[in-house]
Amino acid sequence: MTEFLRAYIACALWSSHDESTPEGGEPMDRNYDTEDLAPETLAQMRADCEAFLDDAKIVACVGGRVSGAGHDFWLTRNHHGAGFWDGDWPEPDSDYLDMQARKFPEVNLYVGDDGKIYC
Repeated sequence: MTEFLRAYIACALWSSHDESTPEGGEPMDRNYDTEDLAPETLAQMRADCEAFLDDAKIVACVGGRVSGAGHDFWLTRNHHGAGFWDGDWPEPDSDYLDMQARKFPEVNLYVGDDGKIYC
């Protein structure tokens, strides 16, 4: 698993809730980790990360900040109010990364009846 994908998954679990209570439940990362992802969820996450990074300009913009980019890819594509555009990335890289991430549809995670995480 790449550093980018690990950061993407960590952010997904941190920013998603398990819906175990009417108020939304706990953040998934309190009770779940990568091993709890359904195989098809992990495959989709990997495919999305690879598709995002299949752009030489994105790879150049990211440089050595691979972990931060994985985190911000999840936040940006899901409209979490933070991401590539919030000041941590230099211009014009931030605009390009933001534009490319927003081409991906929003993803929501949920815990299935089998205790595995699906999207």
